[in-house]
Amino acid sequence: MGAVTDDSGPASDPATLSVDDLGAALRDIVEFVDPAGWGQPPMLFALVPTAILAASQPGLIAPDDDSVLSPIAQEPFPRDTTADVAAVASRADEATSGDTDRSKTDLTADIERALATTSWPAAVAGAALIQEIVVLPPEAEGTDTLSGAAAHPERRVARLIVGALRSGTTLGLLHLRPDPADDVTDGDIELLTRHDLAAELRTALAHTFDES
Repeated sequence: MGAVTDDSGPASDPATLSVDDLGAALRDIVEFVDPAGWGQPPMLFALVPTAILAASQPGLIAPDDDSVLSPIAQEPFPRDTTADVAAVASRADEATSGDTDRSKTDLTADIERALATTSWPAAVAGAALIQEIVVLPPEAEGTDTLSGAAAHPERRVARLIVGALRSGTTLGLLHLRPDPADDVTDGDIELLTRHDLAAELRTALAHTFDES
């Protein structure tokens, strides 16, 4: 995985890409990240039509790859932007289950500021971001700091994955960290969603495709 440059060719017609194509790319990202375990920093990905990569950089694409979009990992976020997530994950190792909601954190605000300076070459048809967060039950109002969320008795660590297409289509998915008591098979990843999940972050990601 590496940088995408303007020589990668023209972007595919955004109208041909669906929310299902975006969702498949987001799942690919979760499956790429998951083997390395929890406590990882946020990661940004360019979503490039697989056909473009196959034509311009065939060594990156397996012969049997039938995906519509291929995620390309970008440079890491600044160190101070990623520092808090590992601390939150380490303080929340034993999460509990329950209905969940997420309070906005300083980390998310830092990421949104970083996205405000991000732009993409024409070959990029979409973008995606994955970060670890702490989810809380809806009744946990007023817990709006990283330390408060990490200390909450009903906290649960999760991966938040958001994506945006150049056309404006966005999607947010949530991957809850399995509870030690859960009977979960390795590689069995359940992704949750709702229409308003991470709406502000999805909007910030979509704005990276705004014409300057």
